[in-house]
This record gives sequence, C-alpha cells and structure tokens, in this order.
Amino acid sequence: MKENVQDFLHYLIVERSLSQNTLDAYRRDLNQYTDFLKEKESIQSFNDVRRVHILNFLYQLKDSGKASATIARNVASIRAFHQFLLREKAAEQDPSVHIETPKTERKLPKILSTAEVETLMEAPKANNAFGLRDKAMLEVLYATGLRVTELVELTLNDVHLTMGFIRTLGKGNKERIVPLGKMAKKALTDYIEKGRPQLLKGKKSDSLFLNHHGEHLSRQGFWKILKKLALEANINKPLTPHTLRHSFATHLLENGADLRAVQELLGHADISTTQIYTHVTKTRLKDIYSTYHPRA
Repeated sequence: MKENVQDFLHYLIVERSLSQNTLDAYRRDLNQYTDFLKEKESIQSFNDVRRVHILNFLYQLKDSGKASATIARNVASIRAFHQFLLREKAAEQDPSVHIETPKTERKLPKILSTAEVETLMEAPKANNAFGLRDKAMLEVLYATGLRVTELVELTLNDVHLTMGFIRTLGKGNKERIVPLGKMAKKALTDYIEKGRPQLLKGKKSDSLFLNHHGEHLSRQGFWKILKKLALEANINKPLTPHTLRHSFATHLLENGADLRAVQELLGHADISTTQIYTHVTKTRLKDIYSTYHPRA
C-alpha cells in the first residue's frame, strides 16, 4: 500500500509539477489514511477499500477535532488517489466516488491596518546584516504580496532593481513579474550591497535571503523572524507570513486597484479567490461607518 502511495506521489511530481508544500500535504494525508486502513480496518490492499472505510476515516478526523477545511482537503487527496489507482489498474473500483466534501466556512482573512504595517516595517534595526535582511524581507513581502515560499526561494537573478521588478515562480511553476515599490527597492539595495556579503561569510550562494550560516533561509526561519519582529512592534493580533499578503491585496483594493490587476499580482488562477478581499474591504467600510458616522 505504501508503494501505491509512492507511485501516486511520483505521478504528481512528474505529471502535475506540484509545489513541494502541496506534495507534502498529499503525503501526510495519504500516509495517515493508509495507517488508519491498516490499523483500524485491517485492510492490506486498496482494492479492498469500500465507501464505509473512507467514511470511518473521515469521522475519526472529525472526532479528533479537525477543521472542516482539513477534512475537505483529505477528501480531495483520497479522491485523487483512488482515481489514480483505478486509472492505473491498481484497483478495480473507486470507493470515493460518492463521498461528499464537507462544506467549509470561508473565513475572512486577517489583515494589518496601514498603521500596523508601518510599525512592523520599523521593527528591524537596519544597523547590521540581520536587520538589513529582515527589513528587506518585510518590505518585499508587503510590496509584492508574495507567498512566503516564493519569498524565500528568490535568487539574485530574480531581482531586477534597475527595472524595479522581481520574477517569481508561483503554484504550478507559473511565472509572474511583480513590480517593486521605492521603499522595497531601497531596502533590497541596502541589503544586497551591505548586508548579504556579511551573511555569505565567503561562501557561494544564489539565494537572495540567507540565514546566519550563509545558506538559504527556510520558511520556518522566516516564520521565527516574523514572530520576533511582531513582538518587538507590539502587534498583538495573530500574525503569519500570509497576513502581509492579505494586507497587500486588501490595501490595494481599498485604494481603488482593479480586481483583475490584483489577481495578476497575487498569481491567483481563479478570480473568485481574489474576490474574498472585496468582502474584507466591505467589512472594514462598515466598521468605519459605524465608528465615525454620528447617526450610525
């Protein structure tokens, strides 16, 4: 059964060109699913799986407190996997065919106000290599709306300071060009000229953002840096790398940007994904109205 899972993951790598994060999610979901079938249902072949076994697995996820979005993702993973097994003739039937995906609540993304963004941007002290790096990362993230993976995967060749843009590979290896604002350009220039050479420590690396070993900075490394900076900036609301991406999109729309342009900048394949930010701006308008209108 583990071999079937490995074959499916190999297919996703070769045929679908999915990102590493998506592959990791498939691997986690299917390994957990396989372990359940073996340990709880005593099943040794996916050909013996029936609809009831999948439902039992989903009920276990629900009973363990998993969110509906997590369960929905598991359903999608299981469905894609069983379709693959049927197509490859590794199974004679697809037991997932009539499994319904649970409805998920579409939560409005959490964002920072423009004042909070300013406070966060001032948190890094640009008097050493680490401060220059942290300042540049924050400025680039807010100026471009990049996903955190896209940020840490940037190389020197992706940065075009003279022209004022960066090149990034998004989901599905889809390339997009994103403009840089003047603040991000300045922060990047300072980091590349003054901070990055110190972090390299004589090593060679194409990675734009480096850790204290002079090597490629990981997503986890950036996450730790962001939490530290948020603490120093006295930002008490929940803050993740995606919060700056959400703030980037919302602030653009609040200032009159075209929805299609924001979709392009974010790298969304479907405009319905971008439309969630229009709901955020409407909610904020209501809050402003109720706070400041004398007869609200």
